[in-house]
Amino acid sequence: MENERSLSPKEVYGPFLGNRWVQLISAVVAMIMIANLQYAWTLFTTPLKAELGTTLPAIQYAFTLFIMFETFVQPVGGFLLDKFGSRLMFTVAGIFVGLGWSMMGQVHSLAALYFFYAMAGTGAAIIYGGSISVSIRWFSDRKGLATGLIAAGFGMGALPFIPVIGSLLKGSGVASAFMSTGIFQGAIVLILAQILRYPPGYLESLKSKKEKSTKVVMMEKDFRPTETLRTPHFWLIWLMFISINVGGLIITAQTKPFGKHVGITAAAILIAVSAQNLGNGLGRFGWGWISDRLGRYRTMFIAFLANSILLFFLPILGHNDGMYIVLTALIMLTWGEIFALFPAVNADLFGTAYAATNYGFLYSAKGFASIFAGGLAAWLAIHYNWQVVFTAAAFFSLFASIMSLVVPKLPKPTHPGIPRETDASHTA
Repeated sequence: MENERSLSPKEVYGPFLGNRWVQLISAVVAMIMIANLQYAWTLFTTPLKAELGTTLPAIQYAFTLFIMFETFVQPVGGFLLDKFGSRLMFTVAGIFVGLGWSMMGQVHSLAALYFFYAMAGTGAAIIYGGSISVSIRWFSDRKGLATGLIAAGFGMGALPFIPVIGSLLKGSGVASAFMSTGIFQGAIVLILAQILRYPPGYLESLKSKKEKSTKVVMMEKDFRPTETLRTPHFWLIWLMFISINVGGLIITAQTKPFGKHVGITAAAILIAVSAQNLGNGLGRFGWGWISDRLGRYRTMFIAFLANSILLFFLPILGHNDGMYIVLTALIMLTWGEIFALFPAVNADLFGTAYAATNYGFLYSAKGFASIFAGGLAAWLAIHYNWQVVFTAAAFFSLFASIMSLVVPKLPKPTHPGIPRETDASHTA
């Protein structure tokens, strides 16, 4: 076993599977295959509402459920990936994504819709966590590149599918649109499952570390998850993460219902969803570049404040095709950066030794934000109006912007008993 671990990846897996660029590209493609589940959902909302003869809030609670599964299953998925390996778990995830998304067009009840969307969300959670896990282990020397490409794959991955989905919905109906894209996405993930691998010896070394309980000395700023959760800093940035997520998730879920309400044409809605995906992906790179020059918190303040202003003015100015497209795209441009900036802030405050686990707790905020962004936002729109929805979202983003000025002024978080030893098996 020791000799096998000393071999190069290409000697163990062959020249194709042992090429780390093949592994990274495969992980990015896997992320593209789950992007539709979140970022194309809005196109299906009104057809599903008509098909099931129900209300928009009832349909949008399915989105909330999906985000919760996609968010909260990730820690469990990470444990299973380390235990059973990438091939098995990506295979299971491909089946869940393909079957769940395909069957969403065949359902005749809300319960069935919720079940299959949750199934797809479970598969997406495994793929999301697994793609990051595989890529950063192949690119341990260039983690920023790996995670940036993974994030962009998810943020912009729905872009090539949106016109296809629009055409299928118009020409063949909701069932065909779900089935065609679901089978394709699931099949691609199943193929990628046979390609994606951890570097040679990774799982064996992980098990060995757990068995031997290897010790390493932590740095003063490294916080265990239990210590992180006891700091006010964590809960402030967690509230920031919830707050800034609300507006972006509302646009993600409600673009088509809001657009139809204010008289936007079907063609403009498709263009808007495409522009949103482009803005979402570019924001992850662009704001990251800006943060290197201005600092993370200043960048957050500018982006979150702009997001708040745009959300407030969308229902006021977004009643024609052009302004609707521009404003919704800019909202996503000022939202996508959170998935680049918050992981960095997490590591800045709580260290790198437990960064993955600590960020997992922080990322749970997205699941809670979806409660407002899905069914509740649709309910408010029906019983009040869309101005109420977007004004509330604007205040959430404004709160996040203000907190980005407060957090850096706080004393650095401290904990007792440092420096100390910890189990290396828990390091990220």
